[in-house]
Amino acid sequence: MKKLVLLGLLVWTGCRTPKTETAASATQKPVTQIAFGSCSHQKRPQPLWDDIVAQKPDVWIWLGDNIYGDSENLDTLKAKYALQKSNPVYGQLRQSTKIIGVWDDHDYGVNDGGKEYPRRKESQQLMLDFLDVPASSPLRKQEGAYSSHVYGPKGQRVKVILLDGRYFRDPLKKVNKVNTPDPSGDILGEAQWQWLEQQLTNSDADVHIIGCGIQFLANDHTSEKWGNFPTARQRFFDLLSKTKPKGAMLISGDRHIAEISKISLPGLGYDLYDITSSGLTHTSKPYEQPNAYRVGKMAFDLNYGLFSIDWAKKTATVRVKGDNQATYLTQEIPF
Repeated sequence: MKKLVLLGLLVWTGCRTPKTETAASATQKPVTQIAFGSCSHQKRPQPLWDDIVAQKPDVWIWLGDNIYGDSENLDTLKAKYALQKSNPVYGQLRQSTKIIGVWDDHDYGVNDGGKEYPRRKESQQLMLDFLDVPASSPLRKQEGAYSSHVYGPKGQRVKVILLDGRYFRDPLKKVNKVNTPDPSGDILGEAQWQWLEQQLTNSDADVHIIGCGIQFLANDHTSEKWGNFPTARQRFFDLLSKTKPKGAMLISGDRHIAEISKISLPGLGYDLYDITSSGLTHTSKPYEQPNAYRVGKMAFDLNYGLFSIDWAKKTATVRVKGDNQATYLTQEIPF
């Protein structure tokens, strides 16, 4: 327990940050290794956990499809979470590393689901159980699974912001069963938008890692993406340009591939990257997929993401890694 306290702290999820945040965070050691991943089927072989444990990450971030629940039956969801949690090597990670996360659709309860899913409140509690969130946490009473986490002392501080792209999201618009952009639809809901702006405004973090289950930048494919809701996507970009957080970096999952995308936003002052890591237990067969924002190639092997932060050089090197310590993609990001 003492080790977990030193590694990190869930500081707050509500609209106003308490005064204790800075004081509590200032006692923390700076984090240097943050790992993340998505798409873990509880019944499939899970060969990556030993590789992830070997990296000795300070924090592990679940980015959704943490199980494949796909059910309105809460007992079914609970049993699938229990099976995932019983993996002995994942258990080693839980003992050594701070675990945080957010859901995507399959663990939420329904493929491609949004606010129309009838068991979203109950499902949220099951996910929080899986993440070992205390019963006293504000997350237990909050509608939506979004959260903010601060690690490290001032000058070496990381803020991880996890966005809930399900609980408040409008239904997808489809034409001939194909996802079609809906300018009138929203992803986050107004309460989460206001919370996000407050998390970013005058934040004293040196690095901001912002995660969501679906891709922020890639916009040429027909799968789920922020681009399905172009007004919300632009609002997100405008909010970053307005608040100008230091060292913002995006992470996402869902796609059963890995890739790195990059965009330049007016007023932000640096390139914005979206690192997509998916999946931990299964991926797509290799195929050509357009992405005007992609940097480098796509990866189709089982994978996870890893940030290595060099505080002296003010750079974060992100790698998409796989089994037997393989490295598929590498990007150095200054902050």
